[in-house]
Amino acid sequence: MTTALPARRDVPPDPKPQATPPFRADHVGSLLRPPALAWARSKAEAGLLSPSELRRIEDVAIGDAVAIQQGAGLEVITDGEFRRAYFHHDILTSIDGVEAEADPSAAHFHKADGEVLSFSPPKLRVAGRLGRTSPIVLRDFEILAGATGPGHTPKITIPSPSMGLRGGRAAVAACAYPELEAFHADLASVYREEIADLFAAGCRYLQLDDTNLAYLCDPERREASRGAGEDPEAQAALSAGLINAALAGAPKEMHRAIHVCRGNFRSAFVAAGGYEPVAELLFNVIEVDAFLLEYDDERSGSFEPLRFLPKGKSAVLGLISSKSGQMESKDEIKRRVDEAARFAPLEQLCLSPQCGFASTCHGNDISFDAQRRKLELVAVCAQEIWGDG
Repeated sequence: MTTALPARRDVPPDPKPQATPPFRADHVGSLLRPPALAWARSKAEAGLLSPSELRRIEDVAIGDAVAIQQGAGLEVITDGEFRRAYFHHDILTSIDGVEAEADPSAAHFHKADGEVLSFSPPKLRVAGRLGRTSPIVLRDFEILAGATGPGHTPKITIPSPSMGLRGGRAAVAACAYPELEAFHADLASVYREEIADLFAAGCRYLQLDDTNLAYLCDPERREASRGAGEDPEAQAALSAGLINAALAGAPKEMHRAIHVCRGNFRSAFVAAGGYEPVAELLFNVIEVDAFLLEYDDERSGSFEPLRFLPKGKSAVLGLISSKSGQMESKDEIKRRVDEAARFAPLEQLCLSPQCGFASTCHGNDISFDAQRRKLELVAVCAQEIWGDG
């Protein structure tokens, strides 16, 4: 049974929630798409369902997702990214001047059992000068905030601006941007405009989703970058600078987080390797309040990079896999939190699933029931570890 979406509120949500983001029990954002929503999207793509009817079905599904998160005991609430096919393409192609085109090359995603999935999502191309004719996710936030209600905090998730760097010079038309510095400046400006509108609407928890920095932790990908004439350190610094430029001017009342992801498609990943190569830059240069980090298995490396975490910032430990339906034990989670606390103070740590459950509309190989139980496990473990909500 679906639940009706509450009426939209005409005032922004309370900017002073019961607790301060990030929360001891947090989550990355995306959720498995329910069958009714997947059906509706396929009909809309075939031209058999109007955009307004699709949005109505999305609204109902988001209302259900809000209820699931609240029922799991979470303070933070997202819309599950139910209005997107991909965590990044749908947002970035809403920017004037950005287009999506078919990509003949395939990305290779690796599963824990050794299986390799080849996937060719559309690639981004900057064909003209960037601009923001209208808000991109503002209305989505307003709907989420209205469905969330008091006592919980709506979090909006958007791709990191550094995701717009994919493809480098070849992906940016020289006729639009003879110099890439102007492209970077315009991209940051679009983000600043969107963030300002979100804050004015009451958004107090914003998350950027980034894969570039995590990919630069993978020894093989770093070597491939050097082989292509690129400098991994310079690439990381460029990403960090663009993120900071996009967030410049965001009020301190807006809590900003970044999720650093190694790739997530149908329970498979792209990169492996600990955060050490980017840790000092990540924690001390990028101007956010919290870092949602993948720590679900050995491919994520050790907790030692947390030694760079400065006072006043939080690390959200993604210890519970969103890629597998196998349930983690509370004892194991607590043991790993204790291990992480050797490198960063416990009061600066939080807990979450390792990634979203559906970074693309395909979803991970996990059941809806396992997704619910893992969200509940995050909340229960956080309460038993910290005991402060």
